[in-house]
Amino acid sequence: MERIKIILVDDHQLVRTGIANLLAGEQGFEIIGEAAEAKDFFDLLKHKHPDIAILDIALPGMSGIDITKRLHNDFPGIRILILSMHTSEEFIFNAINSGARGYLPKNTSRKELVDAVYAIHRGEEYFAESISNVILKSYVKKAKSDVQDDNNENLLSKREIEVLKLFAEGKTNQEIADKLFISIRTVESHKNHIMARLELKTTVDLVKFAIRNNIVLL
Repeated sequence: MERIKIILVDDHQLVRTGIANLLAGEQGFEIIGEAAEAKDFFDLLKHKHPDIAILDIALPGMSGIDITKRLHNDFPGIRILILSMHTSEEFIFNAINSGARGYLPKNTSRKELVDAVYAIHRGEEYFAESISNVILKSYVKKAKSDVQDDNNENLLSKREIEVLKLFAEGKTNQEIADKLFISIRTVESHKNHIMARLELKTTVDLVKFAIRNNIVLL
């Protein structure tokens, strides 16, 4: 089995070592490089080809957000997972808007870090529950002052609305599959159909739609 190639970017050696140790026991992963700042990271990319970059936000010189923007534009094949102590709305949305596919706080568990890497490698997005809550609360705030009504809910089946609600609540594909007693493949099929029907592009767009249409309430 081909392993998922990962580069770690954090300005603290102790943190990089800790992350590497957390991932070391997973046979499907290979840490192919580490960098303390943007220059070192982009030098690595001249001869290394990672599938995923795990980035901190607070870095010397170029921030993790700016690195994400450059990666998204110049290296679209590299998927980005933010691992940061900064969990405010501003940082989260800047990271998402810059092209990050996932966001975890630094106190995340090994299991969640592993789950996030696998999910992002599959082409999904992954946000820790605390991060999803920040996203949801932000959209609740905006939805209350937004009179727009999407009027697209009737395009979805009852099961698709169930799946949409669970996505909006921050559940993973596996959690949705377990709750609804269906396969992960079926969950992914429902999600793809929902996004195609509603002309949405990201999980964040799904959350926004669910809030506006009272499919999920906080």
